[in-house]
Amino acid sequence: MVLLCFNLLRGARFCSRPAHLLQNLHLRRPLYSCHRTTASVHLRSASPVSLCANERPVCCRISSGVTSMLQPGPVLTQTGLHFHTSAPVRALPVPLLWMLLKPLQKLTAIILGRSLRKWWVALPANRRQLMREWAWQRRWHLIAGTCVALVMVLLLLVTHLDESPLTGRTRLLVFSKDKYMELAALTSEAYMESYAELMLPASDARHQLVEQVVHHLALRNKDIPEVSDVSWSIHVVQSPEINAFVLPDGKVFMFTGMLEVITDIHQLAIVLGHEMAHALLGHAAEQASLSHVVDLLSLILLTAIWAVCPRDSLALLGQWVQDKLSQLMFSRPYSRKLEAEADEVGLQLAAKACADVRAGPVFWQQMEIRDQLTGEPALPEWLSTHPSHRNRFTQLDRLIPQSGCSFRSLRGTNEASGEMETTCRNMKRRAGRKRRRKDARF
Repeated sequence: MVLLCFNLLRGARFCSRPAHLLQNLHLRRPLYSCHRTTASVHLRSASPVSLCANERPVCCRISSGVTSMLQPGPVLTQTGLHFHTSAPVRALPVPLLWMLLKPLQKLTAIILGRSLRKWWVALPANRRQLMREWAWQRRWHLIAGTCVALVMVLLLLVTHLDESPLTGRTRLLVFSKDKYMELAALTSEAYMESYAELMLPASDARHQLVEQVVHHLALRNKDIPEVSDVSWSIHVVQSPEINAFVLPDGKVFMFTGMLEVITDIHQLAIVLGHEMAHALLGHAAEQASLSHVVDLLSLILLTAIWAVCPRDSLALLGQWVQDKLSQLMFSRPYSRKLEAEADEVGLQLAAKACADVRAGPVFWQQMEIRDQLTGEPALPEWLSTHPSHRNRFTQLDRLIPQSGCSFRSLRGTNEASGEMETTCRNMKRRAGRKRRRKDARF
């Protein structure tokens, strides 16, 4: 009722009237009834009502029986008055908002630490000595306050613990699934725009092959709710980059460079199962949550670095060391852990689709040999976000007996596997003929 009166007053331009006149404004016979339906709100007056100031009608008269429906946009006009509700505005996803504010948080910590250092240096020697004595006398109070703050942080983290849907592992999730899916939709749009000119048509044999394998994996694993709830869409990108990834909303991006190093349909199923496992397990939201918590805690250390270091050059060096240590101690080891988990779950997904899981270790052996032949420098595993090819080969070879699919069913004797193998062979033949024609042309 108050909101309705306020809108009526604004429409009648009463805002410019003196305050003592508006104080006397009241409703004569305010007999309104209000009820809500599923899609709208109806206001109905039980009898004629007038808006009056100083006992004189000045605005409008709403007759009985008139019903108005509030919808976005201009809705109703009564004697020159307009009812208007704003159209819904789409807010930025929380993870994206955090990513945009991340540089600002670091800048604020740097400015705060540098200001504290300058303030401390500008203090007279006796004032600094007094403050040291004050801090020493209240050291137990300061320690108790620090402990209380740590307990509150731990309680906050405990309330955001979650269970991984397929493995049952306890993990930290700061962002909800709905919020992160909004960010995934924006990321999908960005990738679609970026690769728009490089997308292979749906009629291409390589696109059809990837689509068939993804749908076969989804069909054989439809008993898993996380698989059946996702609408999988396939996009093959013409690029020599050896890469493939699946976004949380089910968009599969496969690069032709990856298809060239894959030798058969079973290796393709292993690779796609690994990438689909990342999406099913929500690894992107998990990594973003860890990064968010580590960054917030690092702000305290960053402020201390800029407050303690006597010169800006030393503070910059300390900030660089802190950033690298954060990556080496938290981000990269956690990323390798998630990759190993995706290898295990992806192998199980491929096994349920009756792919030859022995192709997994063979694929990573091939990748290691390829890197050696091409002379590509291999980073030590502790510097990388992924396990080394040798360790992935060892892990998958160890997991084969636990994959839950007998070797007799891994020979592709069923109709679906036979069709996929035939498609793969035809694709390889066409790609070979096209390559030979290209070489003969030159």
